Amino acid sequence: MAKLYSKEKLASQNMLPKKETIAFILNYSKALSIKKIGKMSFEIIAN
Repeated sequence: MAKLYSKEKLASQNMLPKKETIAFILNYSKALSIKKIGKMSFEIIAN
């Protein structure tokens, strides 16, 4: 079986996300709510 992993680090300093990107994703996840009614589910974004 071939080796499928590496000993080198894959993430470097220049691959880290910006603070604005993290803030956007966190705010989006806080605003998103999913309501299940019967077999259907509704995604609602509260602004």
